[in-house]
This record gives sequence, C-alpha cells and structure tokens, in this order.
Amino acid sequence: MKLLVTGGAGFIGSHFAERCLNSGHEVVVLDDFNDFYSPAIKRENVRPFANHVEIQEADLRDGSRVTRIVANARPDVIVHFAARAGVRPSIQDPELYLDTNIKGTFNLLDAARRANVSRFIFASSSSVYGVLKTVPFREDMCLSQTISPYAASKLAGEQLCSNYSHLYGMRCVILRFFTVYGPRQRPDLAIHSFTRAILEGRSIRQFGDGSTRRDYTYIDDILQGLVAALAYQGPLFDIFNLGESETTSLSELIATIQKALQREANIEIHPEQAGDVPLTYADISKAKALLGYDPHTKISEGIPRFVEWFRQTQLQP
Repeated sequence: MKLLVTGGAGFIGSHFAERCLNSGHEVVVLDDFNDFYSPAIKRENVRPFANHVEIQEADLRDGSRVTRIVANARPDVIVHFAARAGVRPSIQDPELYLDTNIKGTFNLLDAARRANVSRFIFASSSSVYGVLKTVPFREDMCLSQTISPYAASKLAGEQLCSNYSHLYGMRCVILRFFTVYGPRQRPDLAIHSFTRAILEGRSIRQFGDGSTRRDYTYIDDILQGLVAALAYQGPLFDIFNLGESETTSLSELIATIQKALQREANIEIHPEQAGDVPLTYADISKAKALLGYDPHTKISEGIPRFVEWFRQTQLQP
C-alpha cells in the first residue's frame, strides 16, 4: 500500500509513517516544516527513516502545489495530520488556523478526488465536542457549539470530508484524538513543557484550580487505531473516538509527572484560559466494536515512558 502522510514530520505523523514503513508500506511525507515550534525537532523526528521515504516540503494552502504532489504520488490512502494545532494560539491568530486547516484540507481533498484516491483518513480532535455536559462523548452527539477557532476548523474539516465522501464516493474515516502524548510530543504541550520545566528548575503554569480533566491517550494506542482505519470497510463516511476512556485531572497529571521525575514542581496558579474545555472523555465503544481498538496504556504507565524518552533524548548536550 502507498500512503501520503501529511504532517508526517510531526509528533503523531512521524510515529505513524515509521510504523507503516516497518509494516512494508510505501510512504510519502508531506510537511511544510513551519516554525510553530522548531523545524529542527521535526527534522529529527524523520531522521531515523528519512532515507526510506519521499519527503515533500509544501504548504497545504498552495492548492496547485498540493495537486501536483498528490497527482505524482498517486497514493492509495491519504492520512491527513497536517494542521495548525493548539487552542490558545488559534485564538490569537484565527485567520491562520482557518486558512490552513479548512482551506488546506479542502485543497488536499480536491487533489485526492482528482487523483482518484480511494481512502482519506482525517485526524480530528476531541475539541470539537466543546463544552458538552454529557459524558463520555459519543460520535453521534449533536455538536452545536465549539469554543475556539482550532476546534471550529477541525469540525469544518470533518464536514468537508463528509461532502467529498457523499459527492465522489471517497471513503473518509474521521478519527477524533483525545490528548495524545508520548515520545516526540510537541514541546508546547503540557506533559512535555511541565517535564522540561521541572527538570530545569523552572516554575510550571497551572491554569485554573487543577480540576479540569482530560482523557490522555498514549501514542502506541493511537497508532493501533490508525492502523485499523487503513482497513476499515464500513460506511464510506464514518467517525471514531480514539482515547483511553479515562480522565485525569490537571492536579493528578502534575503529581504523576512529579512522581516519575522524583522531583517537586514549583506551581504558579493562573486563571483558566479562554477556549480551554473543562473536560474531555471518550466513549470508545464504537472504535472497539468496529476497529478492534483496544487501548491499554494507563497514564501511570505512559508518563514514566515519556519521562524516560525525555531523559534519553532531550537532556543531551
């Protein structure tokens, strides 16, 4: 199978590209190596397998360039991770997020249509559920309100996939990720930034009273769901939650990191941030039944694994 992996130099994308290569698939990576965080980190992510993939550097907003890349690659599957990520930065620069995440997804879908790509997997986000009170979140819930441009852009991307599936018979599988963590996690995300700050003797910033809760999902479990989506033969358009189906409070997360590091954190309390949701919690019964999804990495196991990777790779001179 030949796969085009957008955002293939990022955290999840690079893990997935590597997994597919190890399974014998042919992989083309499309990434713009932008400076949202250091491009050097992204190049290091792909370094272990860079000689075994074709790497195309392009911005998804450049429709003609995207069309040429897809036409030349002629993949069997496009797996679309590339996006401007993060709730808070999307509030600061909403136009960039809407332009990249919506127009970029449209450009990719239309290029896929032109090249007769039969399967399109879209990496969505638990943020699309907004501030729903009913938990755990199910895929069939009515999503009437998002609370950040990032979340809105992801929900719009899902709808574009729905359009292309209906109009052109393209199989589109939407995967809603719930706070993914593990080796190579982006440096701006809480687990990574807290770990670095504690080890460097700096304060960490806790937004709110520590009671907000997240469904944290270890990278190996996400990869299991992604691989299953490559073979899914259900409805042409379908949506799945990929989470652990357990919640951890911010205070509990910080305590777990401290335990793994065997160090105490100096915690600065700040007001809650606009756009942050109070709770994410995945109902994964559909993914279990139809994808065979079976996550098993508890936060108590995953955090020490992340800390071990951090000590081995991020503390080198």
